[in-house]
Amino acid sequence: MHADRIATAEYCLKAAYDGRLSFPEIVGKLIDAGFEGYDADYRRAIQIYYLPDGDSVELAMPICLEGVAARFDDARIAALVRWAQSDAPDYSYAAFSAQAKAAGCAGYHVSFPGRRVVYYGRTAETHVELFAG
Repeated sequence: MHADRIATAEYCLKAAYDGRLSFPEIVGKLIDAGFEGYDADYRRAIQIYYLPDGDSVELAMPICLEGVAARFDDARIAALVRWAQSDAPDYSYAAFSAQAKAAGCAGYHVSFPGRRVVYYGRTAETHVELFAG
């Protein structure tokens, strides 16, 4: 993978944590760089960014000490997504991630062509959110 694409993925991951970019801005930058989606794995603390040709890059997420709860709370995940979308002053991606893990979210998959995010639990329960393109 070209260094410029890796740099874009790194920038977007850091920008999510420091609040520099919103989710729609991150999606736009990643699409412009040629990515088709990414996975966030809370259990391994990694994000994997995928190109359409199968190439990918794996980046470490900041360590979050909270474990993933055993029970997947779909309603809580939906509420956390609404919080993220609200652009509330108390929102941060780190807090979202910690609370998502407490709600049983083991990770999520973002599909740019599918315009959706699939949040999943340890037992493969899911919550699907569509986003505008």
